[in-house]
Amino acid sequence: MTDDTQFDAETDPDHPHGAADLLLDAALTHVPFDGWSEATLKAAAADAEVPMGLARALYPRGAIDLALAYHKRGDAEMVRRFAAEDHSGLRYSEKVARAIRIRLELADRELVRRGATLFALPQNASDGAKAVWGSADAVWRALGDTSDDVNWYTKRMTLSGVYSATVLYWLGDDSLGQQATWDFLDRRIAGVMQFEKAKARMSDSRLGQALAKGPMALLSRLRAPQRPNDMPGSFGQ
Repeated sequence: MTDDTQFDAETDPDHPHGAADLLLDAALTHVPFDGWSEATLKAAAADAEVPMGLARALYPRGAIDLALAYHKRGDAEMVRRFAAEDHSGLRYSEKVARAIRIRLELADRELVRRGATLFALPQNASDGAKAVWGSADAVWRALGDTSDDVNWYTKRMTLSGVYSATVLYWLGDDSLGQQATWDFLDRRIAGVMQFEKAKARMSDSRLGQALAKGPMALLSRLRAPQRPNDMPGSFGQ
């Protein structure tokens, strides 16, 4: 398939991928009024002139799948923009902060606020947690993370906490240019870096080495997923 053919397929409203993007774009204008809801999906289908049957096939769970598509689009765009910048003069912690800042600057606060309400429902909590984990994974991928062991998990777990806390702060931040949010983010990342230093010291200590040969030996065999959605990964030999 040529690049031109691929482009036509992705933008053709009669092509499933093109229709999915059209639906999502149309939905974004309705979310501030109707939330991520069935009403939004129906209005988007009407605006985009996409048959309702195809709309339900593309977004079978309706509001949930629309909100997740918006979230994943933001993650992908963050990775693209981060890759286009020069970060050679930044420390590693500053690169992490920059990636998260790009991610939030790409987002619409009202759309995220409506999404937070949706994912706060008990039946949607697991999808919300996966979305946050996906953003943390996108940040680490943007930074070129190559870990393939238990560190793959701990990095994403730690950053998920930083990211989710920063999003909640950002949603209520009315400071000029959201400067209070960026300061909050810097403090959270500084805390993580202190934790990583403490973890490194622990690993080098006699107790850490003993734990690595005993109770922690099983974790040393944990391997990162080898393909998307291949959670929770696997154990090596």
